[in-house]
Amino acid sequence: MTLKELKISKLDELFSLELTIPSYQRPYRWSKKSTNMLFQDTYQAFQDGLEEYRIGSVILHKENENYNIVDGQQRLTTLSILLYCLGDKNSKLLKQTYNPLSNQAIVINYEILSNRIRELSKDELEKYKDYLLHHCTVVQIVTDNEQEAFQFFDSQNSRGKPLKPHDLLKSYHLREMNQVDETRKAQIINQWENIKEDDLDELFKNYLYPLTHWYKGKSGLKYASNKIDIFKGIKSNNVYNYAIYHKASHLFVEQFNSNGSNELIGSNKLNEFQLNQPVLAGTRFFHYTYHYQDLLHQIQKINKQQDIQLPKKRTGDVYIKQLYECVLMFFADRFGMESLTEMAIKTFYTWCYSLRLVMEAVYLETIDNYARKGHDRVNNGLNMFQEIAEMNGPEEIKLIVLEKPTVIEKNKEKYKDIYNKLWEWNGWK
Repeated sequence: MTLKELKISKLDELFSLELTIPSYQRPYRWSKKSTNMLFQDTYQAFQDGLEEYRIGSVILHKENENYNIVDGQQRLTTLSILLYCLGDKNSKLLKQTYNPLSNQAIVINYEILSNRIRELSKDELEKYKDYLLHHCTVVQIVTDNEQEAFQFFDSQNSRGKPLKPHDLLKSYHLREMNQVDETRKAQIINQWENIKEDDLDELFKNYLYPLTHWYKGKSGLKYASNKIDIFKGIKSNNVYNYAIYHKASHLFVEQFNSNGSNELIGSNKLNEFQLNQPVLAGTRFFHYTYHYQDLLHQIQKINKQQDIQLPKKRTGDVYIKQLYECVLMFFADRFGMESLTEMAIKTFYTWCYSLRLVMEAVYLETIDNYARKGHDRVNNGLNMFQEIAEMNGPEEIKLIVLEKPTVIEKNKEKYKDIYNKLWEWNGWK
């Protein structure tokens, strides 16, 4: 990788640059705890008389006279707020147009740092400010190529404290959006940042990763940063036959839906994604994520409206509930939400909760094995997800015959409602 500049910079040198916050950057959300710790660490270094205090690294993309902050925006914004509290009212960075979602955190952290600064004497204020500007340093990495800046960001974070998988995916797909205008890019990223971190983590770990593996008979466990390749999709420069085919289909469905035409089908829009098909790198990945988050919410809404029990007090119960949501998602993804008829729902509920009735304890490994090949206690050899993936129509669910489970005696009472419903629905005696 070719770098334009790599050096140790004092804060006054760094802040003299025309630093800019690109529209794709996430909102400023540094916590009160992290903000207070930054003050404590730098103030302690000042009191100890350290000649140099290294704060970390920043990655900048030089574009004309501007330096776009690729990595380090949260820390630099907090340092700018701190210097503002110390009397530096001319911060170029704070004059940037921040995402509206940043405002609350900026105000709160300003109040935190203002309170800390009021603890200092007037003499200390000036000396501490001088220390920040001339003795606190960062590793400054500058490149004039945006894609290289993102690659460096990835490599830096993979060697240090690992980012969450969806953070790495965000960075990867941003690099594939170099043909997207900044306004559109900002809209897409704002939508991404409005999703809670835990919700993104759960969506990929408990639903999308297992679903993209189970129908192939592969394990859906242990999703982590080193297993995100399946979500990187097809790059725009891939010219193999399969890649061209999928790029063309994505392009067609986007254009079809944007035109609002319904000449080919009876509904207003075509479904844009399939869990057993690759996604395109870049913008389409973000739409893929939003699409399946919405589908999951629709499934969960249906479940709340059904008069069936979904226990979740015990860990094993939570795993079964997630399996049930997964199979409903996979079926609805292939055939549409309208395919989730009462009969289909009862079939999938029976398949999932038969496992609960025959097991004293349910672990993630239990769920993973059952999803791929059934269990030796019930539905042995049945991969429900593979069956769905090979169906030509939703009515083929009627062709699946489920085994009557041999229920553990204490589960007949512990899960009495489930037991009674399964026997009633399936005519078991």
